Amino acid sequence: MKPSLAVVLHDVAPATQAACRRMLAAVRDVAEVPVTLLAVPRYHCEPSPRAFIDWLDDRYVRGDEVALHGYTHQDDGIPRNLVDHLKRRHYTRGEGEFADLSMNEAMRRITAGVHWFSRQGFVLRGFVAPAWLMSRGTWEALRWADLLYTCTLRRFVLLPERREFISQSIVYSTSSAWRRCASLAWNATVAATLRHNPLLRLELHPHDADHVAIRRSWQRLLERHLAERTPRTLAGVAAKLRAGPGWAALDDDEHELGGEPSDRRADRHVAGIVQPEHHA
Repeated sequence: MKPSLAVVLHDVAPATQAACRRMLAAVRDVAEVPVTLLAVPRYHCEPSPRAFIDWLDDRYVRGDEVALHGYTHQDDGIPRNLVDHLKRRHYTRGEGEFADLSMNEAMRRITAGVHWFSRQGFVLRGFVAPAWLMSRGTWEALRWADLLYTCTLRRFVLLPERREFISQSIVYSTSSAWRRCASLAWNATVAATLRHNPLLRLELHPHDADHVAIRRSWQRLLERHLAERTPRTLAGVAAKLRAGPGWAALDDDEHELGGEPSDRRADRHVAGIVQPEHHA
């Protein structure tokens, strides 16, 4: 029986599309696996052009999952104190969009994202906040959203009941040399610690293929863990957890690619019917 592995690509947007292509090619150099693409509908308030949506559609039909990753990926609130300022302006560089939103504002942005997915014909099953930062209001809003899951840095969470499963992310920081070195050491330790965890989340960012040492590190981890884990999208993980008693549901040998292309096209058609259109 094999535990599960989820490969997740953050910050998927028109501005990062070229880097995302390089990342997906680097993943494919190791193996053909389903990837959860965390898409941002209006990255930094810019609309998504048709070419980007067509590219996402191609990935979706081929078996990748497209999940909601905020709406603008920008934190436009005002920090409350020094610690909050450091977290939201330096640690996340002002991109923790849902870090301090009220329930109404979080619901407004999530709903706008749901409508965007509906217009593109993508079945939306999950939401992951930028930098995994979610205010109390965001958690309240997620209770009312028709979604299967969300994630934090250290947990996979089923919605709406907020049933949590411990699953520390493997994530790299590439913004400076010292951060890259620290990431290499830290992730080697995390991967070893999580060796027997039922779910390993390899959470990648668009420029994680641009630094040789970082790319080699996560590629080695991916190759090593594919030998003993079944690759799944995050939606696939959620579905498995709903189907069985907790973590035990993830222990099987089925290679889940998210469905054949014809099935994915059918899903896309159903999404346009079931998920409401946005008329605002």
